[in-house]
Amino acid sequence: MKIIILGAGQVGSTLAENLASEDNDITVVDSKESKLRDLSDRLDIQTVTGMGSMPSILEKAGADDADMLIAVTSSDEVNMIACQVSYSLYRTPTRIARIRSNDYLQNSEKLFKNDAIPVDVLISPEQVVCDYIRRLIETPGALQVLDFVEGKIQLVGVKAIKGGLLVGQELRYLRQHMPSVDTRVAAIFRKDRSIIPVASTIIEEDDEVFFIAARNDIRAVMSELRRQEKAYSRIMIAGGGNIGYRLAKSIEKRYAVKIFDRGQERCQWLSEHLDYALVLQGDASNQELLLEENIEDTDVFIALTNDDEANIMASMLAKRLGARKVMTLINNSAYVDLVQGGDIDVAISPSQATIGGLLSHVRRGDIVNVHKLRRGAAEAIEAIAHGDAQSSKVVGRMIEDIDLPEGCTIGAIARGEQVFIAHDDLVIEPDDHVMLFLTDKRRTPDVERLFQVGLTFF
Repeated sequence: MKIIILGAGQVGSTLAENLASEDNDITVVDSKESKLRDLSDRLDIQTVTGMGSMPSILEKAGADDADMLIAVTSSDEVNMIACQVSYSLYRTPTRIARIRSNDYLQNSEKLFKNDAIPVDVLISPEQVVCDYIRRLIETPGALQVLDFVEGKIQLVGVKAIKGGLLVGQELRYLRQHMPSVDTRVAAIFRKDRSIIPVASTIIEEDDEVFFIAARNDIRAVMSELRRQEKAYSRIMIAGGGNIGYRLAKSIEKRYAVKIFDRGQERCQWLSEHLDYALVLQGDASNQELLLEENIEDTDVFIALTNDDEANIMASMLAKRLGARKVMTLINNSAYVDLVQGGDIDVAISPSQATIGGLLSHVRRGDIVNVHKLRRGAAEAIEAIAHGDAQSSKVVGRMIEDIDLPEGCTIGAIARGEQVFIAHDDLVIEPDDHVMLFLTDKRRTPDVERLFQVGLTFF
């Protein structure tokens, strides 16, 4: 597939890295040559320097025969104009735009269509990150919470800790502990090494365990791997930007929320647009201020400024002053693995949270959902099975008879309103939503081919 990516920032660069390794023809456009030079030194891609919304630059990037344009520059307006130009001049089949401003998003149904601004898919990183954090707040103790099939199925990552009922035991005993709950351990990460779980696998302390279950069964499964945590009630947010505001707005009715920002004007704006949250002007790395606001009674401290170092320092201070859990937004992906697991409980990478939504529109076959696991080390994929036993490699077959790529497992199937956790004798039917786990991203094309319908299907 020939894909043009506009913008070589965190999202654009991460997307280029993922797509370049999957047999795609990638061209990245950015106005800053230094960013492009760094990318082209690392990846087998083409680069073009210039403003991505200009026809001459798009033509130079190969828009006349491109299959897809992904506009993820820092400017909403450049992204929208680029989609308009690529549609009007080149009829690019698929156009994806990153839109950050809520003003545009609130009117998206009227604005983003072919007879207005021709954008096929809207990506809002701020909203994606906000939803990501909200799910973590709703699931105390989780490292990662991912939704499939509109939330009917969830994949949850937790750290196995001493005292968990299953720690030190083989996975085969999971069903004995919970005879009324059906679940499946999809992946285990132990000291940066992935382990494909089988019945005899023993869960060890500090393992990162990813399991899948129906949404209503998640808390029960978590209690087997670690002592069940009390629900959160007091949330403190450092940073009143787009993400901080959206998060506060989405949770302020259910939690006691305090939100800090250093800017007086921004605090005034926040106080006018938030109904229940307490808005405080000040620096969240100020020890006296945190103590005045009872940081020791805070369930979750979340640092969401646009400065990685400030987020890390404020989070470490909050943890040492008594905050129960600390979550930190980190844009530099190189920092994520360095800080998570110490004073910082959960490090959140906006680019990794966003990339899955983009990949689901790029992948071949009927791939409708892609999530990165463990900061990109693995993937969780939702695919729809089509065809029949003659035209499909999966339909009409039991799971044990499907020729899955190495490092790939099937975790669950959604059939209408029903959820089935994968067992060897489960037969896949047409239109089933199949949740797969892939520990080796190089096998992604094999998964795509598995769900492509053969020529005999009409």
